[in-house]
Amino acid sequence: MTDIVETIKAAYELEHQLAREAVTADDLPLSFQEITPRWLTAVLCGNVRGAEVVEVKLGPVDNGSSNRRRLHIKYNHEGTHAKLPTAIFCKATHDLANRIVLGVSGGGICEANFYNQIRPLLPIEAPVSYFARFDEETYNSMIMLGDISDTVTEFCNHNTDMTRARAESQMRLLGKLHGACYGHEILSRRLGVFPTFKEFFGNSMKFGLRAGTDAGFLAAQEVIPARLYARHAEIWDATIAAVDEGDRLPNTLSHGDVHLKNWYVAGNGEMGLSDWQCCGRAHWGRDVAYAITCALTVENRRLWERDLLALYLDEMHRAGGPKITFDEAWTSYRQQIVSALAWWTVTLCPPPGLPDMQPRDITIEFIKRIATAMDDVDTLGAFKA
Repeated sequence: MTDIVETIKAAYELEHQLAREAVTADDLPLSFQEITPRWLTAVLCGNVRGAEVVEVKLGPVDNGSSNRRRLHIKYNHEGTHAKLPTAIFCKATHDLANRIVLGVSGGGICEANFYNQIRPLLPIEAPVSYFARFDEETYNSMIMLGDISDTVTEFCNHNTDMTRARAESQMRLLGKLHGACYGHEILSRRLGVFPTFKEFFGNSMKFGLRAGTDAGFLAAQEVIPARLYARHAEIWDATIAAVDEGDRLPNTLSHGDVHLKNWYVAGNGEMGLSDWQCCGRAHWGRDVAYAITCALTVENRRLWERDLLALYLDEMHRAGGPKITFDEAWTSYRQQIVSALAWWTVTLCPPPGLPDMQPRDITIEFIKRIATAMDDVDTLGAFKA
């Protein structure tokens, strides 16, 4: 881990020493302040003769695992007439800590590959990219997405009212995503550029994932069912077993981090899915177990989870995926809940080197929902022969 971090630090320092103005679409700015009208013209106006960006204004800072800003753009007459995008949401790795996290884990290159190679062929509600690039030498990156703020009814969080209709919409989207990437000739071929979830998980362990998940589980005692909390010593082994089992089974493209804050309600009422930096090859079960247990209140999840799983299986098969029996799927669902828990216990107690990515109230609520689901369906018992 130390060697990798030192390599990224050295590349980061050298890049800033040799910094030059970003002019062409092959260049990457080193900060949002360096995004100039000239560079945006190269990136956004290439297909419109005579179009130019004449002004760009930055929205508020919004940092987490990536550096995020909104851009408000003005064009000359040709660009305005062509209705080029005037509001863009940008994600980048300008800060060293973000380059380390998204470079070592592979998240930066995975998201760029998703928007460049996969998104154009997917019939799902998700943002559209105007530019996506990751520099494998410096770990600098920039992804520019259409700003959907004006068309979205709601960006979700732990307080979102997740009705059954919305939960069913989530299952339809995941079914289309997974099914298409199982069955679509071009999409299935393009999956080779993505790491498996087991590889992504292994890279994340370099940040102290085990120590962070351990500390987070113990720190969340107030919201973890007592019966499950008493079995703390079994949690890590079950997490590894879930990762191994998912790797053994046929993989598709998985979003990888389908917590509720990455969902939005589109203007037509359907659910949309954003933030694809954890995407990669994985078994469908992790996305489905993660989405259901994180999105729904405990009470609604208990009422709907079997029906939602059945709906997902039908939709996934209809979109090109394999036919899977409910009993087989239920076992995968039970097992994969523990792999979702790890993403939130480590968020509660991030180890040194990881940014503080989520507010405590959200993290605690998601741990409560996921851990209660584990206890309800006996996740730890799902690995027994």
